[in-house]
Amino acid sequence: MKKLAVVAIGGNAVNRPGEEATAENMMKNLAETAHFLVSMLDEYDIVITHGNGPQVGNLLVQQELAKHVIPPFPLDVNDAQTQGSLGYMIALTLGNELRKRSMEREITAVVTQIIVDKNDPGFQKPSKPVGPFYSKEEAEKLQQEKGWIMKEDAGRGWRRVVPSPIPLDIVEKNVIRTLVEKDVIVIAAGGGGIPVIQENGTLRGVEAVIDKDRASALLAKEIDADILIILTGVEKVYINYNKPDQKALDHLTVEEAKKYLAEGQFPSGSMGPKIEAAIDFVTSTGRECLITDMAVLDKALKGLTGTRITL
Repeated sequence: MKKLAVVAIGGNAVNRPGEEATAENMMKNLAETAHFLVSMLDEYDIVITHGNGPQVGNLLVQQELAKHVIPPFPLDVNDAQTQGSLGYMIALTLGNELRKRSMEREITAVVTQIIVDKNDPGFQKPSKPVGPFYSKEEAEKLQQEKGWIMKEDAGRGWRRVVPSPIPLDIVEKNVIRTLVEKDVIVIAAGGGGIPVIQENGTLRGVEAVIDKDRASALLAKEIDADILIILTGVEKVYINYNKPDQKALDHLTVEEAKKYLAEGQFPSGSMGPKIEAAIDFVTSTGRECLITDMAVLDKALKGLTGTRITL
């Protein structure tokens, strides 16, 4: 039997840093992504998750500019919009890659709601970067003019940050399980899912963006995945990243990962949530997490590169 993998691709795999955020560029980038994902299918069944930080941030900018003409939507509805548009693009490019190889598989994108705690401290301390990068001067101006909370993002520039509560449960988990059992390639928990809270026996959307890696770890546990794969912009996890003494890590135990986290080696706006997601999945399941760059995914799956996190 094939192994089941949850594969988390970042929002920046859709829009590259510094690249114009056009539909054409997004489709081109996702076509490359589809090539690597389809190459996994001989050995793995896959459930795909994706980020939406750049895309939902761009949507917020558009709505800010047009707010005098059309009332802006709340953040949970924008999460849903980007989940739908990116789900469509991933399904389209993945389907085209399958056709190119004369492979037949059903693909579907599931609009996914994820339950969070309305008292989560993340609502008081926004930490999730969204939208484009700005210079320090631009960020200070936006902070003054619009009241946005701006933070420096891993040496790449300044970005708006929004609340990022911890995901607790997946509303559509049984649907996703059923589709996986039917051999369907599922795209789910896009952008970390749509954050909802339970209130008086009902669900209500809230203003936040859930981290997609944390949501991916939760989904991987819920569907009993054999491995969690987090694709990012670096081939391996580093300590002392971007410093003269930076060191690539081939393997991390959970205890080592916790130690480096406590030392501040993995910033909250970039590698931190990925390591936290890996710790969560590995600790809960005893299985492994692989963090690597999509371009070397085939080598990483053979154990030739990437960083593996295990007990």
